[in-house]
Amino acid sequence: MSIAQAPAGERWPFPIPFGWFVMCWGHELTAASLRPHRAFGRDLVLWRDASGSVHVNDAYCPHLGAHIAAGGRVDGCELVCPFHEWQFDADGRNTRIPYSERTNGKARLRAYPVIERNGLVMAWYHPHDAEPMWDIPVVDEFVPGGEFSDPFHRQFEIAAPWQEMAENGVDSAHFRYVHGTAEVPRLDSYDTDGPRSHMRSTQFFATPRGTTEGRIDSDGYGAGFSVVRFSGIVETVLLGCATPIERDRCEMRFTFAVRRFDDDRVTSTVGQAFVDEVSRQLLEDKPIWEHKRFVERPALADTDGPFLQFRQWASQFYA
Repeated sequence: MSIAQAPAGERWPFPIPFGWFVMCWGHELTAASLRPHRAFGRDLVLWRDASGSVHVNDAYCPHLGAHIAAGGRVDGCELVCPFHEWQFDADGRNTRIPYSERTNGKARLRAYPVIERNGLVMAWYHPHDAEPMWDIPVVDEFVPGGEFSDPFHRQFEIAAPWQEMAENGVDSAHFRYVHGTAEVPRLDSYDTDGPRSHMRSTQFFATPRGTTEGRIDSDGYGAGFSVVRFSGIVETVLLGCATPIERDRCEMRFTFAVRRFDDDRVTSTVGQAFVDEVSRQLLEDKPIWEHKRFVERPALADTDGPFLQFRQWASQFYA
């Protein structure tokens, strides 16, 4: 379904986008464990095998439909269904039926391409099962033992589609009127390159000593992953990851790291304060996102951001 083909009367015309999306943080899955998950309008099972590799499969057993994460288990490097103990490997192939000498070659669990990177477990989704079309970079600030702190985590559920939230990135004016920034930020540049986008902006932060000039620079990699760098007050890197649960609902996960100070307590205190501030701003946006509607032909001011350029870039992620 394209945007132009959206049913009349719907507030949001967007189907679920394709791309790399976060399933969980790596620390949430221990070895030989599994958990249920909802994403892409589908029920999934996330699991880590005994060797430490992470996998994502559809949740329902092709035998008689049991939800594998509801009572199933990991046996070595395979999933075991709780209903009749049919076993499946990471590619979703049936490898054992305990009461038969034969396996069932037609019994398959859909398997999703998975990477574990930057502390995130990410799965590739495409409605037609197309192979991954781009990669997710290693973000140096999240390599353990470096100049940046251990990560801070935040998680939100938002009753709005990805595109409505992502459009904020080019909407400089709302920072002044929703979040109360000292001035309207200046969008210095916005460029796209295939599935990647690059936004560079000058921000004006209110501090006890007056207004301080800083920066927010963002790089997006498809619909589900962006790297946002803040500078001027506290040098911070944010991995902003929106995963579609349904067409009109997303899970947003924030992973922050701040440049270390000489004192670990100062790093923790300052980092926590900055994380809380960014999270507060997201919660200010949330009721607007959840109650607005998509305006296909917006009546823009001459100083509004590059909304149409962003929308053209975003349109490539709908199959």
